[in-house]
Amino acid sequence: MDPPFDWSPLLLSLKVAGVATVVALLLGLALGWVFARRPFFGSTVIEAVCMLPLVLPPTVVGYAILVAAGRRSPLGAWLREHFDYTIIFSWHGAVIASAVVAFPLVLKSASAAFSHVDRTLEAAAATLRQSPLSVFLRVTLPLAWPGILAGTLLAFARAMGEFGASLMVAGSIPGQTQTLSMAIYDAVQAGHDEHALWLVLITSAISVLVLVGSNRLFTLR
Repeated sequence: MDPPFDWSPLLLSLKVAGVATVVALLLGLALGWVFARRPFFGSTVIEAVCMLPLVLPPTVVGYAILVAAGRRSPLGAWLREHFDYTIIFSWHGAVIASAVVAFPLVLKSASAAFSHVDRTLEAAAATLRQSPLSVFLRVTLPLAWPGILAGTLLAFARAMGEFGASLMVAGSIPGQTQTLSMAIYDAVQAGHDEHALWLVLITSAISVLVLVGSNRLFTLR
């Protein structure tokens, strides 16, 4: 018999994906603008490295996070010693894993969107004694925003579906780190097919809504 339906994986997935998307958006905006407007020697190589989570197996991404911030890493040991804190087996670890795998989608969309902004409009704004920051906020960002938002929605969907890296970093603890994708896997392994089906339908419905919104935004570019 299937257990009573538990909404906690859905709520946790929304929280993890939301926070991860904000992190990816902030980093993607900054680096996307640099790669599009201020290329430098070696920037193409750095951009390629930033895009690696898009093509690497999720387990490789999870292992890299463990090496960089796990309990045995210098950073992880420092956090544990000074703050008694670790990302391992916590929802924060799932956020980091999801942000890493979603980041390339925001970066690529932001870089492309900034590249397509008409620079004559920015130059016109600059002649009106607008500061570079004002030009960016009032001209560049609004013109690039549809493309950036489309990529951000894709990043959110990718973060919602993250499994491998999050499993390695955060585990699958019911009520604490068990997201929708992990709950589906656990339900199938336990033979709770009806429960797994409902989780799949919920995940699919959210993904379809996000993809429809992203496609509409891409048509506005």
